[in-house]
Amino acid sequence: MASSLTKDSASTSGSEKTFFGHPRGLATLFMTEMWERFSYYGMRALLPLYLIAPNGLHMNPATATAIYSVYLSLVYLLAMPGGWFGDRVWGPRKTVAIAGGVIMLGHLTLALPTEGTFFAGLGLVAIGSGLLKSNISTMVGHLYDGPDDPRRDGGFTIFYMGINMGAFAAPLVIGTVGENVNWHLGFALAALGMGLGVAQFLLGTRHLNERSLVVPKPLSADERASTLRKSMIWLGIAAVFYIGTVVTGVYTLNWLLVPITIAGLIIPVMVLVRIKRDKELSRTEQKKMSGYIWFFVAAAIFWMIYDQGGSTLAIFADSSAENSVLGWDFPVSWYQSVNPVLIMALAPVFAAFWLALNRRGKEPSTVVKFSSGLVLVGASFFLFLAPLTIAGDGHKAAAMWLVAIYFVQTVGELTLSPVGLSVTTKMAPAKYASQMMGVWFLAVTAGDCTTGLLSLAGVELNGTGVVALQAALAVLAGVAIFMYRGKVKELMGNVR
Repeated sequence: MASSLTKDSASTSGSEKTFFGHPRGLATLFMTEMWERFSYYGMRALLPLYLIAPNGLHMNPATATAIYSVYLSLVYLLAMPGGWFGDRVWGPRKTVAIAGGVIMLGHLTLALPTEGTFFAGLGLVAIGSGLLKSNISTMVGHLYDGPDDPRRDGGFTIFYMGINMGAFAAPLVIGTVGENVNWHLGFALAALGMGLGVAQFLLGTRHLNERSLVVPKPLSADERASTLRKSMIWLGIAAVFYIGTVVTGVYTLNWLLVPITIAGLIIPVMVLVRIKRDKELSRTEQKKMSGYIWFFVAAAIFWMIYDQGGSTLAIFADSSAENSVLGWDFPVSWYQSVNPVLIMALAPVFAAFWLALNRRGKEPSTVVKFSSGLVLVGASFFLFLAPLTIAGDGHKAAAMWLVAIYFVQTVGELTLSPVGLSVTTKMAPAKYASQMMGVWFLAVTAGDCTTGLLSLAGVELNGTGVVALQAALAVLAGVAIFMYRGKVKELMGNVR
């Protein structure tokens, strides 16, 4: 049934059921991602607030920002091995099912009221999210008739709306319970959300393309044994090292955070170089990889600023904003619902706008969309200078300042992120199909690790000078990419 439905959905007859004009399997992936994002963003909205709260872990804002940034970077860093598992071990569909169970277990572990189990839970959620992210996006690509299917970009935009439906509801439900009732009960609700996501995915797999069951390049017996042996050696080295630091009494949280941030900056570079130098790639594929590096760097700068919406901006709101509208107070975590509700409102508008321009032959190129996203995220931090100045004068900044910042960032996100997912699947060498989605997420890792490293170095990220410097960097990067758009388009070949 799955294969026939996929074929019929791709036809132009219109006789079979579709999901907003797209293959039926998109509904399954849409709902799975919605519930996974509900659990993830609910926990994420609570994380920095729980870390600094007197009845939480009561850390200083710099440490909380560093942990938050390192955690996000780890989620996206693990998307790369997650894609590898999809390509070499389990196949995308099985990997996503297992990932959902790991994420659910992680949230249940977070719900246990001890510091040790809290960090163990963060690790489990990061591992599960890494396994899921690359493979579920790859399965979206499987639903379409190759890179030139005109519905492809629109399909990724609809998929992106599923992400944001979950992200919108999560702070309102999980954030409210966590802040106003009990932190760990909020984390338990995140586990329930992921459980619903796993159940929905298993029920809807019959609508997915059968390619999602295939392991594109399975490990041989020798490769499997070698991989297992190397993994155990590295795991043993890490265990001995960290047990040694604990036994000798020199262990601090930085022994864990600093290596992750450094790895998060080095590994993306190593991965891109390894793929670029792979002699099995054709000349065309290598050329496309050269073009893809431009998009990678642009995305890293974008996410460095954008992801501070959940840390730097949230911590600022907790201490320096008037979190009320018309005299009605609301939890700080609710700010994390602003971006997703704007995405849901604006994504259909953007999708229709790009399609209308495409019909007229005037749709901006991917390069132009990326440069626009960088300029906009830079503009959002220039706007952040206003509430920082107000707070610096001893007053509480109005909530609408923060809403305005999230609005500008959202418009920038819509010009960059859905297009980035799509262009990654289009430019990916066949050998690295699922892994290339992991490479895309490594751009987030690089951006967040930069933020984490700055926090660990003692840089005050909500200082006016640092905020202005980040804003200027993003705007200048956007202008530079626009100026060199001709060269990038040439490297992209037939991908537009």
